[in-house]
Amino acid sequence: MTRDRKKAFVYGEVLEEGGYPPECPFDTSRARRTLDTISSMNLLDGRDRAVVSPDAADRAALEGFHDTEYLDALRQAGEGRLDPYEALMMGLGTPDCPVFRDMYDYLVLQAGTSISGARLILEGEADVVFNPSGGLHHAHADRASGFCYVNDVVLAILEFVRAGKRCLFLDIDVHHTDGVQEAFYDRADVMTISMHESGRTLFPGTGFEDEIGVQDGRGYTMNLPFPVGTYDEAYQAAFREAALPVIEAYDADILVLELGMDALAGDPLAHLHLTNNTHALIVKKMLEQGKPLLATGGGGYHIENTVRAWALCWSVMCGDDAEHRDLAMGMGGVMLESTEWAGGLRDRVLLADGGRHDSIDREIAATVEKVKKTVFPIHGIE
Repeated sequence: MTRDRKKAFVYGEVLEEGGYPPECPFDTSRARRTLDTISSMNLLDGRDRAVVSPDAADRAALEGFHDTEYLDALRQAGEGRLDPYEALMMGLGTPDCPVFRDMYDYLVLQAGTSISGARLILEGEADVVFNPSGGLHHAHADRASGFCYVNDVVLAILEFVRAGKRCLFLDIDVHHTDGVQEAFYDRADVMTISMHESGRTLFPGTGFEDEIGVQDGRGYTMNLPFPVGTYDEAYQAAFREAALPVIEAYDADILVLELGMDALAGDPLAHLHLTNNTHALIVKKMLEQGKPLLATGGGGYHIENTVRAWALCWSVMCGDDAEHRDLAMGMGGVMLESTEWAGGLRDRVLLADGGRHDSIDREIAATVEKVKKTVFPIHGIE
């Protein structure tokens, strides 16, 4: 039962100091605002849950994935000492990945949030961990990309792998999880599943059905790209038919989940049409696997929608959502500071463009069939 499991919400107040410039769309206040919301709704009450401050990532952990030269460049950039050409080659100094003062110290603390979450699970201090400050899945070993400089997801998974644990990573951020895929593309001890808007219409332009891993990792990467306008029912059907059977067949020791909220309708940087009811459903299905769960944040550029959705997902992790579900359906959300009822965190049911349903459904069905033909047999799924 979810209520019997120990839950931890990872939050570092120091991440509110400095960091990304104000003009950058990646708004780090989302974690604090989520904490404020769940606190106001009594979703932190109880001996089974706690707020935990993270430790900064140590250099040895960082070098488990990132190149030494790149880590040195991050420090030099934050001190104003990095050559502009070298910075550009490493993805630094772009609108997506600006250089800012003391960025190295900030980024290693940001990365430490997910590492700290992984260690809470490994040490038996928590069974379910939510870290809304994490989910920087575009960072590569030697370069920054898409608001991401240090890949906290890879680093957290490596903590589990070093402890002898097999991990399954499910990413439902609207953007393809290219950095994480790259890290584990040739290995079978980590299963990576990415559900995202197609690279044909969205950054980073990767994550197609035929990207399934290489060598020992063949079949241990799975991509489900979605067309513009994908709505709840279609997305949920793909999850049930394609992702869930692999999750169950792989039978990982630990589950890791990226809860980017930029797939929600109205996000300014993407084109899907989901409500947060889909994210809540997927969290519930992951919890039902009965395995330790580390969940991170990720994208989400409509701030109010993102905060409400993360608060909803936390309520599901705590088992406090079911009693409000019937009351909430069809009524829409309440103000974020409300303490009246957790069900108000749910989005209204959206009326999608029925005229596009057929084309969306056909494209998704074709994607699901491709995955079933290439990935399912490797896992013994008929």
